[in-house]
Amino acid sequence: MSCVFTDPEFERIGEVLGAEVQRDGDGARYRLKDEASGRAITLEITCGLALPDGMKDEGVDNLITVMTSSSLLQLQGCTGFIDSKELGEVIFFARRGGVTNGLVVEREAGCSLYANFDNRLLSTDFTKLSPELIMSAVALSLATDIFNDLS
Repeated sequence: MSCVFTDPEFERIGEVLGAEVQRDGDGARYRLKDEASGRAITLEITCGLALPDGMKDEGVDNLITVMTSSSLLQLQGCTGFIDSKELGEVIFFARRGGVTNGLVVEREAGCSLYANFDNRLLSTDFTKLSPELIMSAVALSLATDIFNDLS
């Protein structure tokens, strides 16, 4: 799989997050800082990772990394993203093997990770889910149209 990101998409991500894009080869870096909360994160998008033979077709060559002063989060095998200027966030997702993983990056230098979410729950009536699952179901369901395009 080739990189799912193009130059205009890198620029759009920067606009949504209010951060200048710093290009690095096929990838990009953004530094986000929220003065009110004191939070700061760095978002890196790396495309075309070197992989062993036989893995090139599995779509695992895109990596999203978020670094904070106290943590490092990675979403490996990113298959797409959806952005919202209104919400000030970008949701990066990786979908394979019946599960979806999502990494939400917020303009206010916030970040949330949803891992190994069962795809069947995305078409479930959210009111029937336990409260612990509702937030991730709602966040990841925003990209269901994109998921349908990937099927």
